[in-house]
Amino acid sequence: MKIITIVGARPQFIKAAAVSRAFAKHSQIEEIIVHTGQHFDANMSDIFFEEMQIPKPHYNLDINGLGHGAMTGQMLEKIEKVLIKENPDWVLVYGDTNSTLAGALAASKLHIKIAHVEAGLRSFNMKMPEEVNRILTDRISTILFCPTQTAIDNLSAEGYDNIDIKTSLCGDVMQDAAIFYAEKSRKPNFDIPKEFVLATIHRAENTDDLSRLHSIIDALHEIGEKTPIILPLHPRTVNIIKNNSIDIDHSKVNIIQPVGYLEMVYLLQNCKMVMSDSGGLQKEAFFFAKPCITLRDETEWVELVNNGFNTIVGADKTKIISTFHNQKFDIDFSVNLYGGGNAADKIALELMRYL
Repeated sequence: MKIITIVGARPQFIKAAAVSRAFAKHSQIEEIIVHTGQHFDANMSDIFFEEMQIPKPHYNLDINGLGHGAMTGQMLEKIEKVLIKENPDWVLVYGDTNSTLAGALAASKLHIKIAHVEAGLRSFNMKMPEEVNRILTDRISTILFCPTQTAIDNLSAEGYDNIDIKTSLCGDVMQDAAIFYAEKSRKPNFDIPKEFVLATIHRAENTDDLSRLHSIIDALHEIGEKTPIILPLHPRTVNIIKNNSIDIDHSKVNIIQPVGYLEMVYLLQNCKMVMSDSGGLQKEAFFFAKPCITLRDETEWVELVNNGFNTIVGADKTKIISTFHNQKFDIDFSVNLYGGGNAADKIALELMRYL
């Protein structure tokens, strides 16, 4: 069985690493990894792959820095050429990026079976490009690997019980990765306070709306007066802050360059709590038993909110500060929401059934 895995961003490589380790247990599976280049990162070097124990891509399409239409179109064209050359049995895609949709579209038009990992997630916000990508990918897939019962329920509500597409509750491969890399975490090369908040801001809904961005930063300033904040910022967000003359008090908010995954795991292990607009980091906070304040108006990971591990505050300064000061830390994180760390094995075994 030949499987082509499409990835385009570092979080997808981390997820793919977990599944690739599961595939390696089955000699009947040949995996070919295609990196679209969607989120170009200088850290995507040989050292990165070696440290993360991630298989190096067989193809690097080097498509980045374009608008949604141009990027997706170029990916579709180049992925199609790879699929025609390799003639795989399956195309495996992850999550909700442009790479995900392009890989699924290319496979669908060539009548190649599609497996979608992280299927069934919904924010119910169609202004998010990710929401469009995940909905369209789900609809043209052959099998949908869902991380949670909520995802299964979403698909059922959309009528998937009456569509010839298989759904499978497998758990979350991000938890597989978190467990695997927890023992390999690495301390970043800077002074880390004894007690700190780990924060990230990267979503366009926050960075491209200056009123929201100002409000979040003002809240971080006030929180940072008593509790240090470590804020890894993507260069794009840094440029927005500089170009709009937004002042940040570095004595209260410690801005650092983006760190590698092993360093991020260390920060998660040692922080007091997480404040973020990242979908992945919300889950990782839970995996490492840290409460999370989500700087968005909605989340795909509703089970975290329903069980009290995550609080949605949007970009409201008052709500951010109030939630921080009223946060409870005596939370029982032992509940199994995401499968417990064997999602990748379930995915491999399910695909093996098609041999």
